[in-house]
Amino acid sequence: MKVMSFSKILFVATLLISTTVNAQQQIVGQWKTIDDNTGEPRSIVEIYKKGNKLFGKILQVLDEAEKNKLCIECKGSDYNKPIEGMVIIKELEKGGDQYEDGTIMDPENGKIYRCKIWIDEDSPNVLNVRGYIAFLYRTQKWIRV
Repeated sequence: MKVMSFSKILFVATLLISTTVNAQQQIVGQWKTIDDNTGEPRSIVEIYKKGNKLFGKILQVLDEAEKNKLCIECKGSDYNKPIEGMVIIKELEKGGDQYEDGTIMDPENGKIYRCKIWIDEDSPNVLNVRGYIAFLYRTQKWIRV
């Protein structure tokens, strides 16, 4: 059995680390959310890293009529707070090519769902965002800004 040279081990380790960092960098950034019913853009969400976890914050509500809307359906500290500026994705952890085991909140109804996100394999400018309740789920496609 041959022993791998130090340079080969270093190359493989560097490749694995850069792949992980690249996947994270692809997800971190600004994404345009799309309304499920109308197909129209709704908001700009910024996905950002805090520690080893990812979070998502609504930077901008795109519909002027909705811009100053408060989250009257939210519970706890989010109740009656402006939707614009609200952190809706929390505590996502890396799991392979995706981030999971966190939550996403729908400010329309205040409900919190388990969440997982990943870059679409057909397009690096599309983020798949999936919210779960038990075995039921809904997946949205957000577009890179």
